[in-house]
Amino acid sequence: MFQPLSAFIGLRYTKAKRDNNFISFISVASVFGIALGVTVLITVLSVMNGYVQGIQDRYLGMLSHITVSDSDWSLPEWQERRKQVLQNPNVKSVAPFIERHVILKEADKVNPALFSAVLPEYEKDIGTINRFISDGKDLSLLKEGAFNIILGETLASDLGVVIGDSVTMLSPKQKAFISLSEEQNTDDLIPLIKEFTVVGTFKVDLQMYDKSFAYIHLKDASELFEMGENVSGLRGQVNNIFDAQQITKELASQSTDDYLITDWTSQHSSFFRVMKLQKTMLFLVLLLIIGVAAFNLVSTLIMVVTDKESDIAILRTLGMPPKQVMKVFVIQGALLALIGTLIGVILGLLIASNVSSIVQFLEALFDTNFLNKEIHKLTQIDAEIQSFDVIAIAICAFVLSVAATIFPAWKASKVQPAEALRYE
Repeated sequence: MFQPLSAFIGLRYTKAKRDNNFISFISVASVFGIALGVTVLITVLSVMNGYVQGIQDRYLGMLSHITVSDSDWSLPEWQERRKQVLQNPNVKSVAPFIERHVILKEADKVNPALFSAVLPEYEKDIGTINRFISDGKDLSLLKEGAFNIILGETLASDLGVVIGDSVTMLSPKQKAFISLSEEQNTDDLIPLIKEFTVVGTFKVDLQMYDKSFAYIHLKDASELFEMGENVSGLRGQVNNIFDAQQITKELASQSTDDYLITDWTSQHSSFFRVMKLQKTMLFLVLLLIIGVAAFNLVSTLIMVVTDKESDIAILRTLGMPPKQVMKVFVIQGALLALIGTLIGVILGLLIASNVSSIVQFLEALFDTNFLNKEIHKLTQIDAEIQSFDVIAIAICAFVLSVAATIFPAWKASKVQPAEALRYE
């Protein structure tokens, strides 16, 4: 006989009697419920991982890891300051920049934009913008004195311009920060107007960049905004982005000048913490689906126990102890849980691996977009399957399901042989 006895009987009990197929149906429904819960959880968390990773790759790739500036965003002698920052072994590259909020106009179309003026030879080592410029071009398209401009793809579309067209910039002539108590000269209120030639577009697939960012040459911005040799600040790239906070402290402690040194975590870390919190809460909420399916096992096993009372009584009469009777039904429930979990994992992995194709098919079928560009930061759904998530989901589903078998199994162990066999 197959040993151990509890496992042998438990496996046999997964099949109901021919005259009681309803129990078999309930068992299948329980397995299906567990499988569905696991499938949904793996798929949703994989999509969430892909969403977060997509934002992180693009978002952090476009951010300055560290920023060095002055309180009024006018940094003098930036070349010397750049050399000092580069002395830190954890800093890979440093580049100057000038930023100004402006208005771009073409014909009757007007859009706000953020000018980011850079030196292409330095900026190529900062961030990932060169990766996203169309037609394999890079920031070298910006030539000093040519007043060229590279626009975000959405911004260019909103303005109705293509490469080779011109756009007009309008900007206040006054300083970026001016006190209300300061007297303003009438000439300072006359807006600056300058025409730029569109030489390229970029698509980061993040609306905050594609819709509002524009790149020009640093020297052009310096001349236009009368910055002289000053810049808005320096942005640096570090070896490990998650060490940026510590590197910022090191730079601040080494500096004898009154500079403002910040890192990306001061403004953006909360965003990624929220994303991680959302994933955790999503996991807990969707785990309730598995919990509901697991409790279906309770009703299934209670019906099995009721159906098998006479068998249990005979086993008890033959000397099987209550603990072993309990093991019979725990093993039966565990087998159903294992089958449901394995099916769910397989289906979840298949759906998550092909989620982009599935979404494209559904969008074409229903003629809609699941990601609204005005609401979501990304415009494409991708999934990233993480082995830790899959293992955690499988373990949680199996443990919850097995835990649900304890009460019916305990009830089976309390069956009294004399009572059960009285009317047999």
